[in-house]
Amino acid sequence: MTFESFLPRGRPNLAAYHQESLERAFQASRHYAHTLDGWLLLRGGYGCGKTHLAAAIANECVSLGVPTLFLTVPDLLDSLRAAFDSQETSYEDRFDQIRNAGLLVLDDLGTQHATEWAREKLFQLLNYRYINQLPAVLTTNQPLDEIDGRLRSRLADPELVNHVLIQAPDYRRPIDDLGQHELSTLDVHGQQTFGTLSLREDEKLSADDTRNLRRAFDVARKFAEDPTGWLVLSGTYGSGKTHLAAAIANYRASQGYPALLVPVPDLLDHLRATFSPSSPVSYDRRFDEIRETPLLVLDDLGTQASTAWAQEKLYQILNHRYNKALPTVITTSLRLDEMDARIRSRMLDNRLCTVFGLTVPSYVEGRARRPRKR
Repeated sequence: MTFESFLPRGRPNLAAYHQESLERAFQASRHYAHTLDGWLLLRGGYGCGKTHLAAAIANECVSLGVPTLFLTVPDLLDSLRAAFDSQETSYEDRFDQIRNAGLLVLDDLGTQHATEWAREKLFQLLNYRYINQLPAVLTTNQPLDEIDGRLRSRLADPELVNHVLIQAPDYRRPIDDLGQHELSTLDVHGQQTFGTLSLREDEKLSADDTRNLRRAFDVARKFAEDPTGWLVLSGTYGSGKTHLAAAIANYRASQGYPALLVPVPDLLDHLRATFSPSSPVSYDRRFDEIRETPLLVLDDLGTQASTAWAQEKLYQILNHRYNKALPTVITTSLRLDEMDARIRSRMLDNRLCTVFGLTVPSYVEGRARRPRKR
């Protein structure tokens, strides 16, 4: 596992978004191997390439004469436990050998059995290297929110730690199996594209409504080509706002970029489902997936049950994306003055957010007003 045997752009036919993520991680890892400046945290799903890059750093440093120790976290803890009964080395010597390694590479942080002893030993090791600013590379598939709070405080230090998120699929999965996020309803809206959107030229819309619909089309298409900031589409039911939002998501998906399209009530149901003991995913992980997704399209904001919990979760998601300026599309039939004041304040920031009101009547109503052909 070296830099030479790593494919910086991934497998052939991999989506551009995934290729760019791998390329950034490859460049950051190769740079780190020659500088050993601070810590490097490689985070991503199983099979995305983070272990290969960590091993490539270790192998490169060994070739440069840097004393390097590469261990998975479970093996590290087993090594410490074994030292209690070892006749060859004491526990103290083993512990000191690990914490003072010229370069320490820990793979699979978070896969260890999370006993109190394990948490304490890991913190002692990494806190020592943190205080002494000794180089370290760590890999994990966990969101930072799921890591022990003391470790998280060290890993979240931007002065020492370069956090690289690898947003690439498991290399073992076939290319044709690389779909959108499991929560996304984009497959239901697969036919709602810019090409299938009717500009309703066969209806007797007013000149203002015709211009409004064309302008909405242009605004949505421009956003799809370069998603920056937020786009809020408001209007009556059936005015076409969901079609425009789905067209944006479908365009991004066709370019190989992930897009999470989900009705707001469904999103909240997915979060509630994680509280079940049988849920395969934790609440923290699901919440992090939603708020960090590269493009989030929330359909029908305002149709959810207006409980205090629902309002708080929506605000936390949107406030996070606001602070990080993550591309977000929202459709709603509410007026701004009917929304949660905290969310409204984010939407009114015209440095980040474009609010477009569709004034056209419902598409179904428009069709109903057309005279029948005799």
